[in-house]
Order: sequence, then structure tokens, then C-alpha cells
Amino acid sequence: MNSSKIATFDRNDGRLVIAHILFAFGALLIGGIAGMLQGMVKGGTITLPANIGYYELLTAHGVLMALIFTTYFIIGFLYSGVSNTLGGKLLPLARKFGWWGYSLMSVGTLIGVVVILLGKASVLYTFYAPMKASPYFYIALALVVIGSWLSGFGIFYQYVQWRKGNKGKLSPLFAYMSVITMLLWQIATIGVALEVVVQLIPWSFGWVETVNVVLSRTLFWFFGHPLVYFWLLPAYICWYVIIPKIIGGKIFSDALARMSFILFLLFSIPVGFHHQLMEPGISHFWKFLQVVLTFMVVIPSLMTAFSLFATFELHGRSKGAKGLFGWLKFLPWTDVRFFAPFMGMLIFIPAGAGGLINASNQMNAVVHNTLWVTGHFHLTVATSVALTFFGIAYWLIPTITGRVLTPRLNKLGIIQTLLWCVGMFIMSGSMHIVGLLGSPRRTAYNVYDDHPDAILWMPYHVAMAVGGIILFAGVVLIIYNIISLMRAPKGETEYPIGEVSEASEPTPRFLENWKLWITVAVILIVIAYTIPFIDLIGNTTPGSPGYVTW
Repeated sequence: MNSSKIATFDRNDGRLVIAHILFAFGALLIGGIAGMLQGMVKGGTITLPANIGYYELLTAHGVLMALIFTTYFIIGFLYSGVSNTLGGKLLPLARKFGWWGYSLMSVGTLIGVVVILLGKASVLYTFYAPMKASPYFYIALALVVIGSWLSGFGIFYQYVQWRKGNKGKLSPLFAYMSVITMLLWQIATIGVALEVVVQLIPWSFGWVETVNVVLSRTLFWFFGHPLVYFWLLPAYICWYVIIPKIIGGKIFSDALARMSFILFLLFSIPVGFHHQLMEPGISHFWKFLQVVLTFMVVIPSLMTAFSLFATFELHGRSKGAKGLFGWLKFLPWTDVRFFAPFMGMLIFIPAGAGGLINASNQMNAVVHNTLWVTGHFHLTVATSVALTFFGIAYWLIPTITGRVLTPRLNKLGIIQTLLWCVGMFIMSGSMHIVGLLGSPRRTAYNVYDDHPDAILWMPYHVAMAVGGIILFAGVVLIIYNIISLMRAPKGETEYPIGEVSEASEPTPRFLENWKLWITVAVILIVIAYTIPFIDLIGNTTPGSPGYVTW
């Protein structure tokens, strides 16, 4: 065990990281309660009290799980790795940026949750116009985004200062990937910031009477699809950099890992139109162009799969594995730090296949706005990403707090992972099937006057509720495990940064040419969005007033 890394993890840095991680899991708990209740309503098994709305729960669940849990955990995780790999300690200004960002995000989150629970913002996770929420909900979202920008500035500052003091050196892989993750976030959130600040806040205050609905949704999806990769890239950091160390192997290729992240930066932003294939007002040509760019993202995903399984196989062969799959038995299946992220990797295979269907014009027409789509993103963010984050927590919290993962907590972690997989198999599987049968998403319990199709959907809705209850048991268990980790026996836990294989090819220096890659990313965005935005802004279609439908 490398105790020197443990000793250099600064206590002040640890407080910043733990603050983010604990806030994330608090959001997970509240969002999980809302999700379970929502699933039970959808399955017709309970009726909510008159003062609690189904769409309040749906909005709270989506915002807390998809935006708050993920963003807080990601920022905490990235700060921990940047601190560890770029000098062993955050620079004072970088740490200040982290706390400023945390504070602003927390104020925004608390305002937003209160407004949602008061029934003033049941506009769902996508907050689509022309449904209109309280202006304070949109202000809360703006605070969360601005706070995340400040946190990103702290990571950039630490990286730039390290580069200045280490001229000619290749930056650590974890730090490099962290910078790309936050670059992706900073660029993508420009769209949603413009939507909220320029369109939705003035409209919700009544300063303007109408809003351009298609422009609003386009700005949202400029952000909405890159958000998926903002969730995924930190999971990929774990898969590329952390997992090789945990299994006792080596990183297959530093160059391949960096190139895959560059490709994600380039091709995950100018693709939002594939979420709007069924919407009028956007030219078919621009939809087609962005669908093509969407399929380009498959390439770095396949590169990642190849690299990871090459790492696993090379490790197994070094231990004497024989045969085509003999290396599998040399993986640490009883270690939750490996098992949880590995299950996330495995489930990302069908999740990615579902994404290809959603991005295909003809097939998307079949599943658009059905529960198939809900099932798809529960496999991506709620399974592949969430399980990886859970696996990270089992070593990150002990590392930060100077404690150890006990065999009992490790076993409970394995049980929690299995609970999550079983619950998600039942819930997401039912969503996919009933989505193909036409059951719509974003709707409360309804039998549509006992229409035969709606009656056919009900067993699947009940199964979704059963899966949701199992998942909530998984939420309760992970919260218990997090609290137990904070009180685990004191000891030394290594921050597991993997080393690159000696057989790996040298990393080309052009991969750290930030001016080049940022320029290419901007060019692709300009090509994909400039003319459509001009058309949408100049469109003579009248705007829409606001509607409160709940």
C-alpha cells in the first residue's frame, strides 16, 4: 500500500470533497423517495394525498437525481483526483473556487427543491416551455449552473498552474480527463444558461408575454445531450484509471484513453437535434447532420470497451490465465470497489444499444415519448453511472476520512449492488417493453376509459413499481453504508491511481494541444447550430404564453 499518497491528502481538500459527496447522497435519498412514490402511483398501487402532486414528485425525482446527485458527486470526485495527482494538494485559489461553487450550487438547490415541493414548478426535469414554473425555480437553476462554473474554474486553475511548473511533462491522466469533463460541461451549459436567463426568467416574471418554444427546447438540448456525457466521463475516469489499480493490473494505453476523451469532447455537444427528431420547426438536413455526429460518439465508447477488456485480459494472462475467457476468474468479484463499477460497465452495453435506437430517425419515431426512453436513461445514468459512483464511494470516503472499508461493509456493498441490478432489471425492462407497446412517459396513472391498450400496460406498470421499491431498498442500503463508512475503523486507504503498462505506446504530445481541440469543438458546434439558431430566432411563428397544467 502506498502510504505516501495517503499522508499527502490534505485535510482541507478532504473537507471540500466530503461536503460534495454527502450532499450528493442526500439528494439521492430525497430523489429516491420521490421516485418510489411516483412508481407506485404509476402502477396504480397507491393514491397520493391531495396536497402532493404526481408531477411534483416527478420533477423532484428528475432534478435531484439527474442534476444534483450527479453534479455534486462528479465535482467532489474530480477535485479529489486533481488534488491527488496535481501536487498532492489544492492551491488556495482552486480550493476557494470549489467552496464558492459549492455554496452557490447549494443555495440554488435548496431554493429549487422548496419551490418544487410547494407545487410551483411541476415542469419536470426538462422544464419544457410553454409550461411555466415560478421564476424562482429558474433562478435556482441558474445558481446551480453558475456555481458549477466556479468549481470548474478551480480545476482549470490547478491544472494550468501545474503545467506552468512542470513544463514539458505529460499531465497526469486523471487530471487530463477531469479538465475535458469540465470543459464539456462549461461549453454545454452555455445553452441552458441562455435559455434560463434570457428566455425563461423574463417570461416567468411576466416581463415578456411569450416565449419561442422551439428555440427554448433547442437551447435545452444543446445542453441536455452533453449532460449524458458529463455523467459518463467521470465513470469512464474510474474505469480507465482506478479499476486497473484495484484489480492489480495496468492501464492498457494512456494515448488511447486520452484520444477517447478528446472524441467525446468533439462529438457529444453538436448532437442535440436527435432529441428533437419529432419536433417541427427544424430542417431535416440539420437533424440528419446531428444524427451523423451522434453516431460518431459510438467510436470512443467502443475504444473504451476495447481498452477496459484488454486491461482485464492482460491482467489475467499475467496471472497465468488460459483459454479464451480464463482471465475472468482472476478478477476480484468479491471486491465492491470493482464489482459495482463492472456491473455498470456491463449494463452500459444494452444501454448504449438503446441509445442508437433513440438516435435513429425511423426507430425513434416508434419509441419517442414512450416509457422506452425512460427505461433507456435509467440504464445509462441510473445504472451504469450510479453503480460506478457507488463503487467509487467505497474507497473514496475511507481515503478522505482516514478509515478502511471493512469486510462487513464490503459485503453489504455487494448486496446493495445486486439489489440495484435486480430492481433496475425489473423496472427498466418493464419500461422498455411497455414503451414498445405504446405506453407514454411523463404521465400519471390513467386507464384511458379502460381502453384495451391501457389495460394491457398495467401489469408492466405494476412491475415498474415493484422494481422501484427494490431500488429504494438499494438507496436506503447505500445511505446506511455511506454513514457506516464515515464511522468505520481508522486506518490507511490508498487513493488507487493506476499506472500505464510498460508495453503501451508513448502518448503523442498533440493530445494536450488545448487550443487545437477547443477550436475544433467550437467549429463543429458552429457548423451544427449557427444556421438553425438563425432560422429559429428569425422565425415568424408566434411565441407561446405560459401554461400551468398542474
